[in-house]
Amino acid sequence: MGWVTTWTAAPQPTEPGDMPPPPYAGQGRVPAGVTLRQTLRITAGGPRIRLRLSNAFGRAPLPVTRAAVALPRGGAAGVSGIVPESSRPVTFSGRGSAVVPKGAHVVSDPLDFEAAPGSVLTVSVHLAEGLASRGLTSHPGSRTTSHLAAGDLVEAAGLPGATAVDHWYLLSGVEVAAGPGTATIAVLGDSLTDGRGSTTNGNDRWPDRLFDRLPPGLAVANQGIGGNRVLADGLGPSALARLDRDVLAQSGVRRLVVFEGVNDLGTAEPDAQPRVAAELAAAYEQIVVRARARDLLVYGATLTPFGGHEYDDPGGRREAARQEVNAWVRTAGRFDAVIDFDRAVRDPADPRRLLPAYDEGDHLHLSPAGYRALAEAVPLELFRQ
Repeated sequence: MGWVTTWTAAPQPTEPGDMPPPPYAGQGRVPAGVTLRQTLRITAGGPRIRLRLSNAFGRAPLPVTRAAVALPRGGAAGVSGIVPESSRPVTFSGRGSAVVPKGAHVVSDPLDFEAAPGSVLTVSVHLAEGLASRGLTSHPGSRTTSHLAAGDLVEAAGLPGATAVDHWYLLSGVEVAAGPGTATIAVLGDSLTDGRGSTTNGNDRWPDRLFDRLPPGLAVANQGIGGNRVLADGLGPSALARLDRDVLAQSGVRRLVVFEGVNDLGTAEPDAQPRVAAELAAAYEQIVVRARARDLLVYGATLTPFGGHEYDDPGGRREAARQEVNAWVRTAGRFDAVIDFDRAVRDPADPRRLLPAYDEGDHLHLSPAGYRALAEAVPLELFRQ
């Protein structure tokens, strides 16, 4: 058996508004003695698992006192209770604690834990020393409720008086031991992949829905970051900057879907659109070259409409650039295949806009129905070999 990435949350620096709420964070720091309990839905399953904990954006070493994995009460995402008899301690190089160096991550020891495909796991972490530094690595767009409580409650059945927050902290990945035919599909994207507009604790982002359609033996690693750009840092490092960490260094990745670029167009001045479109095409080529060096197949997705959103400038220059980028994705022949998300969700009566049934309301992000449409637009034959 080999290790395969079955769940990811792309690491980001934590903005002040995304820090744990009081009383579990003060002055941008996490105090001593906090237990953090988080749920996550894996994709592929296996008899053994291991965790990745990230301190990529920490400003000091991260001391993890204890950690455990369990099944959530009722098998549901976002709950604070666990099935106590399912709890298993996590170790690091044979020890129950770990110190994650500044800017690094640690991989736990393998843990015997039968994880079923598509099941929800609970990970509890105790920070006896808290965080002395303001730097905290997180994934704010979790669309999943986490819980913080005072004391060492790693193995507690419930967390009475816990504070709920809809962010993930410190966790960046879960791997499962799987047979040689199992592989991971990584998705590099922005908020449309991260799932803005999807249901909190509903696991109905389009990568979730894609996994639900896939044959056995395939995992999906959602590496979407809200507000992310391909060419420049924004909310999190650019796609070009994080490609190695978030895709190429992930265990078992054999395919990559690239669905990103709308924020590059939307944050650039209208006059700059021809240049940005050309730079996006060059960046996509770089992603393909770097991924193929690791023997990955790379699929390009067309950019979806944003007519009516603030990105939609009166002169239509951003829309013209979107059409230019999509034409390149469809016809340049650089990708191993094209996934036409634009065609899947645009309004046939006004192709500059999303179909109303798929519009979350801001004319850029999608509703759960829209994310289902994206997932259903992915040809499954791309993953059958």
